[in-house]
Amino acid sequence: MTTKLDIPALEVAARDARGLAMDAIAKCKSGHLGLPLGAAEIGAVLYGHALQYNPDEPKWLNRDRFVLSAGHGSMFLYSWLHLSGYALSLDEVKAFRQLHSLTPGHPEFHETPGVEATTGPLGQGVSNGVGYAVSAKMCEARFNTAEHKIFDHHVVVLAGDGCLQEGISHEASALAAHLHLDNLILFYDSNNVTLDAMAPVSQSEDTGARYLAYGWDVQEIDGHDLHEVNNAFAKAKASTSGKPQFIIAKTLIGKGIPEVSGTNKAHGEAGVKFITESRKAMGLPDETFFVDPATRTYFEGHKTALKSAYAAWDKQFQAWRAGNKDLAKELDDALAGKVPDLLSVIPEFDPSVSIATRKAGSEVLQPIAQAMPLLISGSADLHGSTLNVIKDGGDFTPKNREGRNMHFGIREHAMCGLLNGMAYDGIFRPSGATFLVFSDYGRPSIRIAALSHLPVVYIFTHDSVGVGEDGPTHEPVETVAALRAIPGLDVIRPADPEETAGAFAAAFEKTDGPTMLVLSRQALPTQTEIPVSDRRKGVFKGAYIAKKETGKLETILLGSGSELQHALKAAGELGPGTRVVSVPCFERFERQDAAYQESVLPNAVRKRVSIEAGISDPWFRFVGLDGKTVAINRFGLSAPGGKVMEILGMTAEKVVEAARSL
Repeated sequence: MTTKLDIPALEVAARDARGLAMDAIAKCKSGHLGLPLGAAEIGAVLYGHALQYNPDEPKWLNRDRFVLSAGHGSMFLYSWLHLSGYALSLDEVKAFRQLHSLTPGHPEFHETPGVEATTGPLGQGVSNGVGYAVSAKMCEARFNTAEHKIFDHHVVVLAGDGCLQEGISHEASALAAHLHLDNLILFYDSNNVTLDAMAPVSQSEDTGARYLAYGWDVQEIDGHDLHEVNNAFAKAKASTSGKPQFIIAKTLIGKGIPEVSGTNKAHGEAGVKFITESRKAMGLPDETFFVDPATRTYFEGHKTALKSAYAAWDKQFQAWRAGNKDLAKELDDALAGKVPDLLSVIPEFDPSVSIATRKAGSEVLQPIAQAMPLLISGSADLHGSTLNVIKDGGDFTPKNREGRNMHFGIREHAMCGLLNGMAYDGIFRPSGATFLVFSDYGRPSIRIAALSHLPVVYIFTHDSVGVGEDGPTHEPVETVAALRAIPGLDVIRPADPEETAGAFAAAFEKTDGPTMLVLSRQALPTQTEIPVSDRRKGVFKGAYIAKKETGKLETILLGSGSELQHALKAAGELGPGTRVVSVPCFERFERQDAAYQESVLPNAVRKRVSIEAGISDPWFRFVGLDGKTVAINRFGLSAPGGKVMEILGMTAEKVVEAARSL
């Protein structure tokens, strides 16, 4: 890597990056000029001098991770990825925000080389950066040896006022300091502007003092001074304080377009109509999407230096592989997404015991954690209730980076954002827990996990009005339906311990998206009339025949979770023409082929009744307009759980009544 800061070259590069941003946003008549222009010097120092990366190996294990939390400023990132030699051509820059381009409106993981996280919802990138930093600390502890340090990178986040106003950044920043994540560097693009108005209209706090109070080291610099940016970054990287690093970079939003710079009008594309004169004033020629040959030459030389540093690391990495074959295989398997056959390692449950599915989940988690040594489990201050502790796994703390249990505190949104950051890193398999009713606190991050195809597992308990005495504030009725509405998220609500075994196995074997495990607080009977293998493997299919009719098929009863028992009991009263279908996961069932779906729910049989302790809406896709739902389309009650279930109609009698009314 280059050692001397080449001010003239980086000044020209910053100008060229501004030009690319202006031209791309002008061409598509959409986008955000403010940050790409205001933070250009920060990008020049990071990508032109200070970051550790290799454009030809964008997933290099020991690269510095850069996360643009202020994802609306995506042309900042695309300009620097293009200039620094990633596989992002000038044609792709010209296709900014166009269909199927590698330069979408906000950065998207999996889409563009060099993009480390899907950002745009403000504050997400801050929490993702904290998750990345946790993953890095875990990697150092698990894989580094006395002879070979293969992990020693940093995580760098660029955020703006909007990110730091969002609550998720507060949660994540407090946790980062508590965990002493000294490998995390957060640049605050402090330009005194939000979208609607100047920042003082909506904020008056001292942000630096706030981060000092959290426990971060804080510096303040002129964000347009290349020397100050570089010196602050070097100081942050070299710090031995054990604290995460916060750099307040004072910048002029929309720098280079005097008609809007320094005002909230510079945030979006309002400055586009002035760019012709602005480009001339910057020294750019009439040619759009211009990159000075000197900038090309500089980055070619810088890329050579970066690749040389990478080669030195790779030599050490190969020596580490040769001397640590078991660790190397573990790392290779993780990166390849390999998961063992998990059902084979989970013992069967005692059929005579009735236990809550959260308790069954706790027992199932233990052999899975043994089979998957990089599985991480955490909770938002509810381990005693969610029961997802990995026994003998230890807690992740500043003194124990090998701990496999994470204490997120009462920070559901930060927890879900951190889980995404760990999943983006692609080495550890993260999971986290809270009560289901609090999933709304983390829903934005859950949505991003689905959008980004991240294999995060959520172990969310206390799944229904069966919570009982805690009352309607803690009794989810619409929550499962709302989660089922997220594309790409599997929501699994198992009915007994064996379905729970199948649910956990299915969740951790899935590597192309997240899974929500929805578990009961109250004990549920083991459905011994259904073979164990049917229950376990049926979850993988999403729905299966739990009780087959013994006569001509006339009625189909469908149930999920704790209400399957009532469908089974009702079938006994309705006669031999009744089939019961367990539907633990809508999404998995809908991915099955038409033949399997028809075998379970034959289209010709329209007399159908569903039962679930939640709102009825999702079930109409299976019962149709001819069927009926036994559901709870209201908030719950404060009383013993069994009494609440009975009062709100979660009984076999209600199922029988509905079926006979058809």
